[in-house]
Amino acid sequence: MPLMPKRVKYRKSQRGRIRGRAQKGNYVAFGEFGLQLLESGWVTSAQIEAARVAATHFLHREGRVYIRIFPHKPVSSKPLETRMGKGKGEPEYWVARVKPGTIAFELGGIEEDVARQALARVAAKLPYKSRMVYRRHTV
Repeated sequence: MPLMPKRVKYRKSQRGRIRGRAQKGNYVAFGEFGLQLLESGWVTSAQIEAARVAATHFLHREGRVYIRIFPHKPVSSKPLETRMGKGKGEPEYWVARVKPGTIAFELGGIEEDVARQALARVAAKLPYKSRMVYRRHTV
């Protein structure tokens, strides 16, 4: 089941544009290892779900997978071969807006080499460049 909000204030939204770097959600907060996105854009709920399935399948129910992005934005489209006009199309799917520096996924409770392999599989499911980052331990 793809991620989507339970309720929204407005059914349809404008496209908008993504500017700047991530100010929030740009450090590893829950696990020990994270996947940091290096480009801005939209990540669909299907891509998030595919990445989650890839991570949990690789980990064999060891460790924990944290999803740090959520698709709040509806993307509408008109049916094929429809003439222009007659209003905006219906919402087709949901996307998460991401900025450079956003931590998309985190892993905890596993070794570093296993986390590296799992995050490589997750990165293959996402449409943007990314890198593995570590938790900053303040001791």
